[in-house]
Amino acid sequence: MASMRDIKRRKGSIQSTQQITKAMKLVSTVKLQKARNRAEQTNPYFNYMYRTVASMLAKSGGINHPYLNRRDSGKKAVVVITSNRGLAGGYNSNVVKLVTGSDDLNAGNTEVYAIGSKGKEALERRGYQIKADGSQIIESPSYEDAAALCRRVLEAYTAGEIGEIYLAYTHFKNTVSHEPTLIKLLPVELDGEEIEKAAGSNVLMNYEPGEEEALDTIIPKYVTSLFYGALVEAVASENGARMQAMDSATSNAEEMISDLTLKYNRARQGSITQELTEIIAGASAIS
Repeated sequence: MASMRDIKRRKGSIQSTQQITKAMKLVSTVKLQKARNRAEQTNPYFNYMYRTVASMLAKSGGINHPYLNRRDSGKKAVVVITSNRGLAGGYNSNVVKLVTGSDDLNAGNTEVYAIGSKGKEALERRGYQIKADGSQIIESPSYEDAAALCRRVLEAYTAGEIGEIYLAYTHFKNTVSHEPTLIKLLPVELDGEEIEKAAGSNVLMNYEPGEEEALDTIIPKYVTSLFYGALVEAVASENGARMQAMDSATSNAEEMISDLTLKYNRARQGSITQELTEIIAGASAIS
């Protein structure tokens, strides 16, 4: 059995750690409130833009445009959004697993645009090529940051350096539910529902002044809005995951402290009993 001194030292160490986890939980809770409000305000536009562009392209017929044509390039690009800090449970590792577990994205054919140092470091260790590091963006994401990232990725796409663009991030459902998500941005792939709607409609999309000029404006806004929506949701998910992780750590520390307190009391009681036994034995020997 551990000595009373060892138990007391262990208990003090856990109490110090518990104070840290409590403080981190409070900080994450405050940050989550702000990030959640921002995500809830952004999410309708995020989803509506995606559905609108998909529906529009489904009704457009075959359009010959650099943003929509399939490329012969074997390279693919994935924008991976994680965090710059750990202690958030499986938040970062789940996004990394989503990328490494995809049949379409392997280390040999994929360039990574990393937003968040944790994802960058994990994918770099697995042999992925880090094309760009925008870890500072996740600290305070803005629409301008998303637009700059969009321009860089689309330039590589139109130049033929990459043939497909993916986005990996964590979708914020609510405070306790966050879903790692991988979506393909370009070329746009229509789901069954959009194809069915387009097939049942005899009305084709008309562009004014012209389809090329219209798509030159629409597609970058589409990609930028998805990037920005993903950044906002990722921040909310990160703080939600960290709040849960710190809450669990605080609860575990409380259980460990209770267990060590019980062990300490037992050890103390045993020590007192032993001293009394020795005193009685000594008194008996003298008499």
